[in-house]
Amino acid sequence: MRIIRNVEEGRRTLLARHPLDPEELPIGLRETTFRTFGQELHPDEVVRRIIRDVREDGDNAVRFYNTKLDNATVDALRVTPDEIRDAYEQVDTEVVDALKLAAGRVRDYHEQQLRGATFDFNNNGLGQITRAVQRAGIYIPGTVAPLPSTVLMCAVPARVAGVDEVYITSPVLNDGSVSPVKLVAADIAGVDGVFKAGGAQGIAAFAYGTESIPRVDKIAGPGGLFVTIAKKQVFGDVGIDSIYGPTETMIIADESADPEHVAADLLAQAEHDALATPILLTPSHYLADEVARAVERQLRDLERGKIAREAMDERGGCILVNDIEHAIELANEFAPEHLCLLVEDPTPYAYKVRNAGGIFMGDASPEAAGDYVAGPSHTMPTGGSARWSGPLGVGDFLKRIAIVNLSDEDIEELAGVAAVLARAEGLTAHARSVERRLQGR
Repeated sequence: MRIIRNVEEGRRTLLARHPLDPEELPIGLRETTFRTFGQELHPDEVVRRIIRDVREDGDNAVRFYNTKLDNATVDALRVTPDEIRDAYEQVDTEVVDALKLAAGRVRDYHEQQLRGATFDFNNNGLGQITRAVQRAGIYIPGTVAPLPSTVLMCAVPARVAGVDEVYITSPVLNDGSVSPVKLVAADIAGVDGVFKAGGAQGIAAFAYGTESIPRVDKIAGPGGLFVTIAKKQVFGDVGIDSIYGPTETMIIADESADPEHVAADLLAQAEHDALATPILLTPSHYLADEVARAVERQLRDLERGKIAREAMDERGGCILVNDIEHAIELANEFAPEHLCLLVEDPTPYAYKVRNAGGIFMGDASPEAAGDYVAGPSHTMPTGGSARWSGPLGVGDFLKRIAIVNLSDEDIEELAGVAAVLARAEGLTAHARSVERRLQGR
């Protein structure tokens, strides 16, 4: 693990955000794109064609791209009840019990969140009511790593918010099935239907509807490059929650932190993806050196060690800071997805954090626990978007409706003012609309 001993150098390197270049696609993906379309295309154009085809040809286009891009032949796009029942037979009871416990904690947290999110009021004829979207579609990535936790973290908040219909879509395995553990998670979360459509075709199907896949009001959930581009391209025809990039964790630690725990927390994020960003900020030279040694030891027997090492080498490392206050300042500039405070007394520092998707306070609150069982959704803002947004929650599935219920006295008082403003804008019909309310009064 590299240790940067100059903060300005750290700002120029580890803390400098560089947008991912979609031109630099992995060779395998470029070859698949060429086989599918017969030419090299920019990812934006690939997604544009997929969306066009799904809008025009529905299920047939989804099946075509499932085959061409995911190498999976699928006839029926909707998962059947029998497939869900069979999934329980294929998943260890220990995993099913863990999913149920996690779902309960996620549900409890978001029920508390709901009480603060539904702020309805009516005051002197002016008010607000809160309503859930009617139909939500959630994209759940992953085949080799099926991510059942992401099913819970996205679907449970939608269900708690009161969404009438909650659906998920997922890429499929080579045999045309959805991972059994993902189906069990969907059942536990109370999902109304699971569909076999990965990538941009899954997003397009939710945005515009097909013979089998319903059109939704809002699409949520993370995904890879094509999913991200597709969400951008369909936004406006359908709502989206946010745009998610590779995971990132920033750990602020003092000399009281356990170097083995700090290293383990950095690697827990590094193993997600070679593009992950695991960063340590500490004023302790001793801790920095010990964590670097611990990272090397732990990498030796890590199952996804190759991925984790690449992430650590390319985007990870440690920056030595003046003190913990200085580290908080840098964290607020960077706006990390996850901010872990492994310091002796984290509470005073937590109140100084302005920009982070989630704050994980103390040694007993590792970010990995947040990924699975703590309660808040692990779908959090990345790429610096924590400066203006927060984790996925019930609020992402709610919308505010303004109420205007003026009395006769109110309109008599306000009509003249409204007419003056309307005429100032050159909108005579607006002015006459309110002025007519005064006729005969």
